[in-house]
Amino acid sequence: KSWIEGVFSKRECAHIIPSSKDPHRCCCGRLIEDHPGVECSLPVYQAAPQREDGEWSVQKHTKTSPTDAFGTINFQDGDHTYHAKYVRLSYDSNLDQLLHLMVKEWQMELPKLVISVHGGIQNFKLPSKVKQVFSKGLVKAAETTGAWIITEGINSGVSRHVGDALKGRASPHLRKICAVGIPPWGIIENQRDLIGKDVVCLYQTLGNPLSKLSTLNSMHSHFLMADDGTVGKYGNEMMLRRNLEKHISLQKIHTRTGQGVPVVGLVVEGGPNVILMVWEYVRASPAVPVVVYEGTGRAADILAFSHKHMDDTGELRPQVKEEVLVMIQKTFSLGQKQSSHLFHILMECMEHRESITIFDVESEDQQDIDLAILTALLKGTNMSASDQLDLALAWNRLDIAKKHILVYGQHWKVGALEQAMLDALVMDRVDFVKLLIEHGVNMHRFLTISRLEELYNTKHGPSNLLLHHLVRDVKQNTVSLDYKISLIDIGLVIEYLLGGAYRSSYTRKRFRILYNDHYRKHKVTFVRWPALVTKKSQNVTPKNISENYESSGFIYPYNDLLVWAVLMKRQKMAMFFWQHGEEAMVKAVVACKLYRAMAHEAKQSNMVDDTSEELKKYSKEFGQLALDVLEKAFKQNEQMAMKLLTYELKNWSNSTCLKLAVSVGLRPFVSHTCTQMLLTDMWMGRLKMRKNSWFKVIMSILLPPTILMLEFKSKAEMSHVPQFQDFHQFTWYHGDQSPTSNKDALSLDYDVEKIAQKSDESQVDGGQGNLPGTRKIYEFYNAPIVKFWFHTMAYMVFLMLFTYTVLVKMEPRPSVQEWLVIIYIFSTAIEKVREVFISEPGKFCQKVKVWIYEYWNFTDSIAIILFMIGFGLRWSDPPVQTAGRLLYCLDIIFWYTRLLDLFAVNQHAGPYLTMIGKMVANMFYIVVMMAIVLLSFGVSRKAILSPEEPPSWTLARDIVFQPYWMMFGEVYAGEIDVCETNEDCPPGSFLTPFLQAVYLFVQYIIMVNLLIAFFNNVYYDLKSISNKLWKYNRYRYIMTYHEKPWLPPPFILLSHIGFLINRIFHHRPQNELDQEEGDVGLKLYLSDEELKKLHDFEEQCVEKYFHEKNESLSSSDSERICLTTKRVEEMFLQLKDVHEKVCYIKESLLSLDSQLGHLQDLSALTVDILKVLSAVD
Repeated sequence: KSWIEGVFSKRECAHIIPSSKDPHRCCCGRLIEDHPGVECSLPVYQAAPQREDGEWSVQKHTKTSPTDAFGTINFQDGDHTYHAKYVRLSYDSNLDQLLHLMVKEWQMELPKLVISVHGGIQNFKLPSKVKQVFSKGLVKAAETTGAWIITEGINSGVSRHVGDALKGRASPHLRKICAVGIPPWGIIENQRDLIGKDVVCLYQTLGNPLSKLSTLNSMHSHFLMADDGTVGKYGNEMMLRRNLEKHISLQKIHTRTGQGVPVVGLVVEGGPNVILMVWEYVRASPAVPVVVYEGTGRAADILAFSHKHMDDTGELRPQVKEEVLVMIQKTFSLGQKQSSHLFHILMECMEHRESITIFDVESEDQQDIDLAILTALLKGTNMSASDQLDLALAWNRLDIAKKHILVYGQHWKVGALEQAMLDALVMDRVDFVKLLIEHGVNMHRFLTISRLEELYNTKHGPSNLLLHHLVRDVKQNTVSLDYKISLIDIGLVIEYLLGGAYRSSYTRKRFRILYNDHYRKHKVTFVRWPALVTKKSQNVTPKNISENYESSGFIYPYNDLLVWAVLMKRQKMAMFFWQHGEEAMVKAVVACKLYRAMAHEAKQSNMVDDTSEELKKYSKEFGQLALDVLEKAFKQNEQMAMKLLTYELKNWSNSTCLKLAVSVGLRPFVSHTCTQMLLTDMWMGRLKMRKNSWFKVIMSILLPPTILMLEFKSKAEMSHVPQFQDFHQFTWYHGDQSPTSNKDALSLDYDVEKIAQKSDESQVDGGQGNLPGTRKIYEFYNAPIVKFWFHTMAYMVFLMLFTYTVLVKMEPRPSVQEWLVIIYIFSTAIEKVREVFISEPGKFCQKVKVWIYEYWNFTDSIAIILFMIGFGLRWSDPPVQTAGRLLYCLDIIFWYTRLLDLFAVNQHAGPYLTMIGKMVANMFYIVVMMAIVLLSFGVSRKAILSPEEPPSWTLARDIVFQPYWMMFGEVYAGEIDVCETNEDCPPGSFLTPFLQAVYLFVQYIIMVNLLIAFFNNVYYDLKSISNKLWKYNRYRYIMTYHEKPWLPPPFILLSHIGFLINRIFHHRPQNELDQEEGDVGLKLYLSDEELKKLHDFEEQCVEKYFHEKNESLSSSDSERICLTTKRVEEMFLQLKDVHEKVCYIKESLLSLDSQLGHLQDLSALTVDILKVLSAVD
């Protein structure tokens, strides 16, 4: 027995009382013989004429039993099949159980609005314009607000017009709109088709035209068939309908607020019962707003007429009263007494006319009916402005909020709009967030730790299970779906996704202290929103607003909200927050990186493929935005655009936009002309060279006096280039400089440049490019291009010495050449250790992880370790010394391979290295397949040819040795047929030639060619983007040589000693904050004023970008076609309206012509009669 059968009942007549009008029928409407199991005694039948029909009642004369009709109806309508859930139930069913059925069993989403449509039961015609406006407005109101539409559900009258509206506007497959039909079970035709428990039944909507019963409307999605035991009678279904509407109105539209689901009545045409229903609605407590659609006829027009002619005192003028009474009599064909009673009810309705809204499609200030419905709700109830805004948010109706709620002069309590902002963010209402910001919501004050955590833990709006997976990964333990995510968890997730040396502000010591203090003071629990409302609304004064900025920990709230939107996978919201606030370019880069990392994690977690693809798409969108903004900024001002790439981002782990773009792998961004110009300036340092730079640099290295003859850039030309300098490094060539504070020393490159400029001005009088000799030498040796050639020349000397060392006989004690090689490699090892320690990550293990991730660092570490082992072994006596020499011989392979990295600097050779790397990385699966083929042949061949082989490790070598060389053309012809040279050939050896032929065909012809084809494909793929690849890889080389000391190994030890002395004698005390944030890397340090100018410039670029984008969009062909189509549709409607009016005028003229003809005939007859009368006289 199903749950529905156990909870819901049907009603059947249990006592036959014959009707006085039709003795063959019971008062329930059924024929007496259609009462199975109910006996009809003769005395009852004879007494029937003396009985009154009213004596029969549902409560006394019906019995209940478990329902026998529920399941799914399939309506066949042309090419489409429409499905609808249905149940037969008693009109007085339990409302809690009924709502449970609809929401839980039928999976209907609880409505945010109920539109109860009332009107005529019989068919009536609506003018085409009236019907079109009704259809469009009703569907729009339901779709935008998530409303339920409730009607009688039958295929006639107003329900049919509602069905036509849904059919014309809604997709039959999606069924987004819930249209609930509540018809009486007793008036449904073809009831037998519906009887069955949890069945899927076919239902025919074409009814018998002679029948008084009605068929169901196929466009309704759910049917509640109210059973009161009668047949062919209406009435009690309205009780179920009204009770259900009241019960739904008690459900909370939002868990935070006490606002129930609003109900609105919509009157279209209708009879006297509709006026009675309006009377019930407006007199209810609270009153239910009613929208009357004027122009649809009968009850709707009478209500509209009365409403319009009410005076200020709430009375009708005497002549209007008479007119209304006549309208009631004529419209409903009622007698005087009944008309007076209905008029009295109508006047009682007008006493509550503030709850009645008249919608006239012909009025001058015509608006859509959906607006009329929603504004009627706002006007017809006593809701506060905050509650009205909550409703508009729940409905997602921005137009309502703009026109009727957020209006000029409306007073708002402190924090009311902030709560609305929180709701808008939770519900993913981008337009509302924009509107609230325009109306003065201060995002600095709005965004607090509690609210941001609440946003990350919200269950409303689009869900993102991936975030929970990521939190579980970073916490390295099981996390339930109910786990409350903290901002520190989010910080760990951000660091995990961005990778490398990135340090989130949420994991820094300063924020942790702030976070712990916040929860210690407020003891906020994530249970109910009202706790947040009271907290935010207390103690808010102008004085502590500025304190809130500091205490909240969010200097740039739009940045934090952007990261929230990205991690929650809310792309539209992320796009909105990207447009607002500072640092647009870096925000786009960070969003791109986060989305790309999330896409990778989604793929690794075996989530649905669509999730990964969707995240990749979002990543590309933000990557394109970053590129577009860079392009726009570059066109506006080249130097400012370059500054945007390398200025220090204090809110993004003190990184730079360029560094983040490289970590993302945003090749188009890094290969952009602006970025490449900056990289070229960084590569050249302060050297001003255009042609033959390599020749000039090498000559200057070999002949240092020629340095003074070189040209150098001025301070103005270097203002956009980040300088990787320590203040104390170049005080040696400035002579007596006034000492500066530690803070200034830490400061900034622009302060350093000011000191240098003063020195330049005091020592040299001349053009911008002139520098003192000491400064020229310093700038020359610190240029990355000079470091590159200096280190390369030293490396070539080292390789020559190492080559000589391994080629000649190894002496018991190292020779001078070998000592030089040893010193070079050991000094290189020290430099590698220094690189690890000065890298950006805070923890040592993270430093090592980031450093070793670089391929050449990994190979260098292997080469150094191998050499050190060989160096230790070479001091022993043979044969251990021989092992050391062999390690030397193997180790030199790594050092020669290191030469390949030097080619990467070259624009032509560099891309080939990338191709080689790509080929090696991607050929894994093909090599595995080749190995399988090789082993299958090798094992079989060895087993056949050597059946008596004793166990040994040489077997493993023999299996692969010859088959491997066969791939390269060595077929070992003499061993193909072993029986030719050896009479004692093993059994089965005749198979080996055949096996070898098959092996060579598969391996040599198919697999090798497949591998070549694969390499060819990789080559052509990368060849098309080779230029971009080289430009992208330039950053790594330039940064590598920027950070290297200018002296090459082994002289690099002098630089290390200099760094150590500098650190000891110029040590500056660091507080905890300094230790956390550090001051590492190549950045452009700007003053607050310069930073503000840069942010203003970036915002202007973003504004211009969107302005141009909107202009191009509005002028596009598709937009023009859409606009033209819209105008043509409007013209078509107007012409259709004119055509209808012309037809009406034609019909009126024909009628008038007919009446004039009749009048003419009567006049002629009158004349003839007068003539006859005069003749008689």
